Amino acid sequence: MDLSIIVPLLNEEESIPELYAWITRVMTENSFSYEVIFVDDGSTDSSWNVIEKLKSDAPETVKGIKFRRNYGKSPALFCGFRMAQGDIVVTMDADLQDSPEEVPEMVRMIREDGYDLVSGWKKKRYDGKLSKNIPSKIYNWTARKVTGIHLHDMNCGLKAYRSEVVKNIEVYGEMHRYIPFLAKNAGFSKIGEKVVHHQARKFGKSKFGLDRFVNGYLDLLSLWFLNKFGKQPMHFFGLWGSLMFIICFIAIIIIGISKLVALSHGVPARLIADNPYFYIALTGMIMGTLMFLTGFVAELVSRSSQNRNDYKIEKELV
Repeated sequence: MDLSIIVPLLNEEESIPELYAWITRVMTENSFSYEVIFVDDGSTDSSWNVIEKLKSDAPETVKGIKFRRNYGKSPALFCGFRMAQGDIVVTMDADLQDSPEEVPEMVRMIREDGYDLVSGWKKKRYDGKLSKNIPSKIYNWTARKVTGIHLHDMNCGLKAYRSEVVKNIEVYGEMHRYIPFLAKNAGFSKIGEKVVHHQARKFGKSKFGLDRFVNGYLDLLSLWFLNKFGKQPMHFFGLWGSLMFIICFIAIIIIGISKLVALSHGVPARLIADNPYFYIALTGMIMGTLMFLTGFVAELVSRSSQNRNDYKIEKELV
């Protein structure tokens, strides 16, 4: 099978039939063999009934997954990736803002240009500038600096992947925003970008608010830290904890020496316990010790993990 098209959705009953008809037309025009996997993320409208109707009309091409409640886009994509059987996997949103017309060129870039992943770039958006455009530009600039992946629209829902990519990454929580970073960490470093046509929402309203940008930054920090220190947490906590302890210990010694010098010259000196710097240094020593112990415990947890030797092997010769 050429393509698996995964469509996560939440309360999109009006747009599903039009989107499926659009996908079918594009796939037929380009002679692709395909499957469309709709993942209903706990919709409260009749979205699932619409999917069942499409399945009865086209049992060979339509597949569906229905969650009992709303889990989020990442779990929806994870389950869709697990079900996908196509050589190339495409993801798109169900709100008709992503155009299936972009898919053939993205497929060509993977097949002919050798990309592992092609991400869409909504260069011209039809969202409110204050609520989405400006925060999105700041968010994507930060993501580029932290991940080292030069994509203009990291969170674009329209993406195409080699099947090996989606089978070797785990999307959880709200990490769907950083699938290119997950792919890079899994060894799939050839990541491309294509300018795609973005359309105004036709039905319903957006399911995402400004809180996604706050959550996005927190998730980005988590991914960066896990990628850099996930298997060796002592290298972070142990290093900084030791430095903090040593610096503060030296500070206490200096405080003590300065009092001895003053006494040796007959200069009155207040008690060390009356010096605020003593308590600052003592607190720093305690914090350094706690950081070191945190690294030690994290190292024990990491060494006990079943995935501690989970390395992505591309080929073997035996």
